[in-house]
Amino acid sequence: MRKLRVLTCMAALLMAATMLFAGAQAETAAEVDPVVEGNESPMLARRVQEGTLPPLEERMPAVPKLTNEMAAHQLDFQVGRYGGTLRTVTSVPEWDADVFVMNNEPLINTPGILGEEITPNILQDFEVSSDQRVFTFYMREGLRWSDGEPVTTEDVRFAVEDVLKNEQLTPIFPGWLRTGGTSAGEPFDLTIIDDYTFRFTFDEPYGGLLIRMAIQGWRGYTDLLKPAHFLKAYHADYTDVSEMADEIAEQAFSEGEWWNLFHYRDVINWEMNNREAIGFPRLYPWLLVEDSGEGQVYERNPYYFKVDPAGNQLPYVDRIRSRLVQDIEMSAMTTIAGEVDFSRESAALVNMPLYRENAPARGYRALLAQMHVTPTDIFINQTYADPTWQSVVQDVRFRQALSLAIDRDQIIDAIYYGFAEPGDIVDPTYDPVEAERLLDEMGMEYGTDGYRRAPNGERFEIFLELGAQAPDIVPMGELVSDMWESIGVRVTMSTIDSTLWGQRNAANELQATMIWTHTPLWYMGDWGQNFWGRAWWAWWLAGGVETPDADSPLVEPPEEIKEIYRLIDRLSVVGPDEGRRVFDEISARIGDGYHYIIPLTDVRQPLIVDANLRNVGEDGFAIGWNFSAEQFWFDN
Repeated sequence: MRKLRVLTCMAALLMAATMLFAGAQAETAAEVDPVVEGNESPMLARRVQEGTLPPLEERMPAVPKLTNEMAAHQLDFQVGRYGGTLRTVTSVPEWDADVFVMNNEPLINTPGILGEEITPNILQDFEVSSDQRVFTFYMREGLRWSDGEPVTTEDVRFAVEDVLKNEQLTPIFPGWLRTGGTSAGEPFDLTIIDDYTFRFTFDEPYGGLLIRMAIQGWRGYTDLLKPAHFLKAYHADYTDVSEMADEIAEQAFSEGEWWNLFHYRDVINWEMNNREAIGFPRLYPWLLVEDSGEGQVYERNPYYFKVDPAGNQLPYVDRIRSRLVQDIEMSAMTTIAGEVDFSRESAALVNMPLYRENAPARGYRALLAQMHVTPTDIFINQTYADPTWQSVVQDVRFRQALSLAIDRDQIIDAIYYGFAEPGDIVDPTYDPVEAERLLDEMGMEYGTDGYRRAPNGERFEIFLELGAQAPDIVPMGELVSDMWESIGVRVTMSTIDSTLWGQRNAANELQATMIWTHTPLWYMGDWGQNFWGRAWWAWWLAGGVETPDADSPLVEPPEEIKEIYRLIDRLSVVGPDEGRRVFDEISARIGDGYHYIIPLTDVRQPLIVDANLRNVGEDGFAIGWNFSAEQFWFDN
């Protein structure tokens, strides 16, 4: 591994800032000013003076990460000041989506989550072979877990060989770590080169690996990097199962089930808001230290590996206090009252007039950034197990008629206050007369009850079941139901518990629903395929079966659907340039087939931030600002 050196002169500082804000793609030693005495939070400096914490230079890697979570054109960065508590709000116990994104750290990242460039993050650097089969990664020498233990390739080896390749812990090796990013591909080979260098080798080109590591699925580092020094105590290859017996019994696992205890002790990124995360070694900017019935408290990580252009250890803010309230409405009231310093996940456009009316008096700013999802996409499940249903909804004319009956402009005005545009993947034309003509052409005649029958004469009805995952879903569902009924399609809408909604979807029991997809993000591969063809997609993920029996939850899709799935798989394999071309082809096929309805695009998302909170704006994706939270600071 090449030697690294740390420059100390002011010229290096200026070079670091210039390269950062020019969008430099990789770090070198010359880009990061050394960590020097005084460039840390006073709360940590006091602990150093008291002898309870090592000096800063012993807590930081030789080459810290120069923060670049937002693209250079999106942020007018200001070097900040330390201190303060950032208040957030959530209505879900042990889950604060804003805090999750603020903390989540991938091994590599893509500034602004744009997918336009891929840069090091936890890792210091990476190299890709010309045939895109071999990926070499360089770790940051001196990087430490939150308990002060070194992070080395032993943590990578343990995660891969002792967890991912242990069938008791991982019965199914992750598809995204196989060639082609699918369950049919071969798992990669890991080579440990030295304490800070490792290599992945695939048997075929896998140009999409880096973007998957950086952002797809909000992936953090926890699949490929685990604190081996902590978790070996719960792994049967390193600790006798008899020594775990008391803890196994304490957690009510069956005797000898060490693998369940291991998963309980191994706190992955999706569990960082769980109380089990307290004391678990992590690499996040803030660490969960307190969990009560009223919320959670997170404190700065003394060993966090990022710095600003002046060499100051981040984050600037000392603590995050996540307040737990009863429901989404109480979240809004808490925000409007000025008791929240940052809110994205719980903020809703429907409340924007109230946010702005109260902002001056309550000391916050009500910003509008871009939403990273299309928030209320409409799904008609073409594989719901009823022959009459399938005979209707698998006819593209029916799906087109439903789309033609939707008045996007009315929705934008009524629900989104003008802060959205009609979607352009599916034809946004509003033409209820043409919609009725298509239904007539299908043979869906009106019955005596004033509603259309199926072509075979049977009663036809859409059961639209919604979870209350976001505040705009239910009012959107009500409007769409009225629009469909205006062309004679009977609709019964109901709102169900989000957990039950998930269970019903998993069992392929939802006829129709509404939820967001990540269509604005080309690299996500999220086309709602889990909702508009649940049994087809399950068949594809299972690798396909030649003759599914009548009771199988798997259904072989038509060839046109298989071609869409092939393109989605290809999106995971190719690099960014080719990926965008594949994205456009998928868009065209989804649009031509009306496989699901994407009514809106360019939806704006409120960001409610304290009036004195700096290094946060409204350019780019709203969720991108969550990713850059270690840069936030209070100017008061």
